[in-house]
Amino acid sequence: MKISAAIILATIRGTSAFCGSTAAFLPLTISESRTTVSLDASRAAQKKKSRAKWGEEYDAKHNPKTVEKAVGLMTNDEGLEYVKLTHAESGASSEIYLLGGVVTSYVDGGGQEYIAVRPDAKMDGSKPISGGLSHCWPQFGPGEIQQHGFARNEKWTVKSMTDATVELELAPSEYTKEMWDKEFLCTFSVSLEEDQLSTTMSVDNKGAEASFDFQAALHSYFTVSSLKNLEINGSFKGKDFLNKMVGDDGEMQKEERDSITITEEYDRVYKGVNDPSLKDSGTGKTLSVINSAGWEDTVLWNPFGSESMGYDNFVCVESVKFDPVTLGAGENWTGKMALKPTSN
Repeated sequence: MKISAAIILATIRGTSAFCGSTAAFLPLTISESRTTVSLDASRAAQKKKSRAKWGEEYDAKHNPKTVEKAVGLMTNDEGLEYVKLTHAESGASSEIYLLGGVVTSYVDGGGQEYIAVRPDAKMDGSKPISGGLSHCWPQFGPGEIQQHGFARNEKWTVKSMTDATVELELAPSEYTKEMWDKEFLCTFSVSLEEDQLSTTMSVDNKGAEASFDFQAALHSYFTVSSLKNLEINGSFKGKDFLNKMVGDDGEMQKEERDSITITEEYDRVYKGVNDPSLKDSGTGKTLSVINSAGWEDTVLWNPFGSESMGYDNFVCVESVKFDPVTLGAGENWTGKMALKPTSN
């Protein structure tokens, strides 16, 4: 009696349910073969997707310019809001926190950071941010109200914003009125340009009759590779300055150097100097601080020797209006400062 091959195969496959080892040696049907190929293709797709994701993560870490940078209003890991700006052509970026209206970062198109935030800074809102371009307003230093005024303690509001610009404003609140009951409006704009970061500080007296006086400063922290690599240039030579590290009230001295180097604790007020530049031989970069309006003076500050503050990796070169401004009702004062990096 003749038995077809198909019947034999079916019989053997039925038996394989009880003899698992037999099935391992049987040829696959066409449909089974297709299923295996389909699974293999799926695994290949998964591997390809995994490799692509790894590549994106690597680029984001090692070559951030290859990944589109997010812009706009954001929140840090500790709950503080900030605005991220990005320049589409150069790839430069900046970050501005609403608490204090402080600029905490300026990275040029080559990836060099120029603004410093101290390692002991609190980024959770528990105190003013120690670092960045911080506002000292309406008072600079100690005086009738709290040290450095209140602008750096308050949350500023976003008035307008684009990918590369932001305008913040600060108006009177119950907190400010308790110590300084004046009708004011402060605005602070930041513009990220292809080759520089530009800022404008504006103060308006919104009162109908009374004038008020104020001082103003951008307490600016700048990164340095090391103080030993830093030279500060400008029209310092021959200028009188207040050395606040001498005596109880400081001492007026005369600057005799063309280039200033920092080898001790510094707190010096140079009146009439507003053209400083920082030359860092460690990075091969020079940062020019261009004060084009309002800011008339420069303060140099560094807590030399303080490891907790990270003294060796920053210097404060502050744009200041030291003599009080008297602003009549309806009047305006404006300070303009830009940061322009170049190669040494």
